[in-house]
Amino acid sequence: MNRRLLLTGLASTLALGGCLRPDYRTDYLDATGTGSIGLQYPLAAGDRLRVIVFGQDNLSNLYAVDGAGRIIMPLIGPVKVGGGTTLQAARAIEARLRDGYVREPHVTVEIEVYRPFFILGEVTTSGQYPYVNGMTVETAVAIAAGFGPRAARDYAVVTRETPNGLVSGIVPMTYPVRPGDTIVVKERWF
Repeated sequence: MNRRLLLTGLASTLALGGCLRPDYRTDYLDATGTGSIGLQYPLAAGDRLRVIVFGQDNLSNLYAVDGAGRIIMPLIGPVKVGGGTTLQAARAIEARLRDGYVREPHVTVEIEVYRPFFILGEVTTSGQYPYVNGMTVETAVAIAAGFGPRAARDYAVVTRETPNGLVSGIVPMTYPVRPGDTIVVKERWF
């Protein structure tokens, strides 16, 4: 009798344990910044920048940040912008133009297209998608055509690149997504 009671209790504990969601762990992700993209957004490969050089229409154009974190502009060649902000990129371009090309350059840099985000796991169409400012994990799932039939619908795992390496955390569906994030929607147990 005791053995049957013990096995019944163990089976019910395991069955109910599979229904629980893990605790949210967003501490490391929160330290990288959340919410809509601001002035502190670090530029990286995949971003497309609109560079405006006032009075120099032939230099004003759209430029893609390459894998080395550079943009290549006519006249001055490659300029390192990866890891910096748009303001730092503008100052770097101004410094290069000031070296014998333009007397008093005034440069503005804006982000035309953010780098994409990635969504994997239990979604209908996993893959790479264009980032939309202000999006959450829930809107990322909607962009990926919704949940798969066995998806855990109350949490996901977000992995984000930081200057110190990759950081991952278990997050609620309302958690903000940043460009370049990888979202994994896990499979539920029951």
